[in-house]
Amino acid sequence: MKYKDYYEILGVKKDSTEAEIKSAYRKLARKFHPDVNKEKGAEEKFKDINEAYEVLGDKEKRQRYDSLGSAWQGGADFTPPPNFGDFDFSHFSSSGGNMGGFSDFFSAIFGDLMSKGAQNAYSSNFTGGFADAFGQGTGDFGGFSNYSQNYNRTQSKRAQKTAENLDITQNLILSVDDIFKTGVKHIVINDFRKCPYCSGNSKTFCSHCNGSGIEKLKPKNLSVNIPKFCKNGQKIRLVGEGKQDQYGNKGNLYLIVKIQDSNYTIEEYDLTKEVEITPCEAVLGVKKEILTPHGKITLTIPPKTSSGKTLRMKGYGLPQKEGGFGNLYIKLKITIDNNLTDEEIKLYKKLHELEKIRK
Repeated sequence: MKYKDYYEILGVKKDSTEAEIKSAYRKLARKFHPDVNKEKGAEEKFKDINEAYEVLGDKEKRQRYDSLGSAWQGGADFTPPPNFGDFDFSHFSSSGGNMGGFSDFFSAIFGDLMSKGAQNAYSSNFTGGFADAFGQGTGDFGGFSNYSQNYNRTQSKRAQKTAENLDITQNLILSVDDIFKTGVKHIVINDFRKCPYCSGNSKTFCSHCNGSGIEKLKPKNLSVNIPKFCKNGQKIRLVGEGKQDQYGNKGNLYLIVKIQDSNYTIEEYDLTKEVEITPCEAVLGVKKEILTPHGKITLTIPPKTSSGKTLRMKGYGLPQKEGGFGNLYIKLKITIDNNLTDEEIKLYKKLHELEKIRK
């Protein structure tokens, strides 16, 4: 195993006081804590700093460490002498004595001081809570057990953030008819990522992103079961259909329902549909069969109806969040047939003459 110079790791002298050692530890803990320092090797450095303080911040451990002598250099091969300091280290060999997150060197020198319960407490708490590193926790800088809870929360947040980074959110465009019918809709998922080949900074042409730095991923074809009466803005989650990282972790696909239909104007739960009528129908009135999302209905258009008049069909709109349905508004539009016969044109002329007389 390799000898560890704990004084060198903390950047203190061998005759430093407890206060000086604690101050050095806090300064380095702030600098290399994984929540703050994202540089490569920072987490390993933080572990070394914590291990060094575990020894030098404890009077008994520091005394035993100092008794090894001053001739050692960091990184030098080291084997504890048999029954060093009247302690038997034969069962803490480098082949199997590593205590959780501690180094083999630590385990070999201080293993006997750690009870089984303490080993469990120390086993995976190197990267501890940031508050304790600033001296804002319990104040106990001699061990790592105070760090466990904060570290677990940090790791949980990191895992959640990683999962979110693998998620894909995309609009799911549905027609009004889609909302009222259950069935399968085939969709294509398009996604992009930062080009891993050139990051958009390549001095030569990149065939993967055309020099844009954004690479389009291969489209994914999916079949989605549309929930009955799903609503505008509703989110549909497809587990595991998001992005996948190099470790095999998969995100989710979130589809946001957007209702769009060329046959209707949509305003929340209400629909507006334009219905054309002839001048004769507008004057005389008519019963007209029209198609709605709820099926065919017979619409009664009263006599002397002007173009632009709106009729309300209560409860024939989209499903509402609180239950029931919105309204369907029929907007009437008077149109002239382009294929009028000569006789029809003569009648319109006669009608026009009558209108002149009336005025």
